[in-house]
Amino acid sequence: MKPPRTCYEAHMLNRKIYNWQCRDRVLKLGGQTAVMGILNVTPDSFSDGGKHAGLNTAVERALQMEAEGAAVIDIGGESTRPGAEPVSLADELERTIPVILKIREHSDVLISIDTTKAEVARQAIEAGAQIINDISALEADEKMAGVAAETKAGVVLMHKQGTPQTMQQNPVYENVVNEVCAYLQSRIHFAV
Repeated sequence: MKPPRTCYEAHMLNRKIYNWQCRDRVLKLGGQTAVMGILNVTPDSFSDGGKHAGLNTAVERALQMEAEGAAVIDIGGESTRPGAEPVSLADELERTIPVILKIREHSDVLISIDTTKAEVARQAIEAGAQIINDISALEADEKMAGVAAETKAGVVLMHKQGTPQTMQQNPVYENVVNEVCAYLQSRIHFAV
């Protein structure tokens, strides 16, 4: 074997492949890049302005993202853009669960539910999701960690300061990289 010529080639030779168990599915991480397609089914989405808030347009967009190479479709029913107001459990369920069920009629793509509510996560998993993407890193709802453990869902832990209503008012860090890493390490420890 020839020695690597670039840093990238050296990295690719030394990379580790991880199997991320997400319920009944495995996503290989560390080799080929896995793309997560973001599907906001909210009327006030910061990324698409509510273009995919309807059931049929949401499902069409999910299938399009899968065809374009997305390994995971992340479905969110509550906007987390700066200044966004919280939505009720009923509204979030009404926005997300029918979309998951309809996608499952057409595809077996991995589905992630973007929520901080344990009941939304539970119902999304029952509908066919395999991953919980929680921007509060399992802090907003004390039942979320239990739902993840019981269902054996994959978990995405996120970092933020404050809430969507306050997160842009005065974020302060002494050393952003160290502080975010320390926070995520503590949440990983909690999750395990």
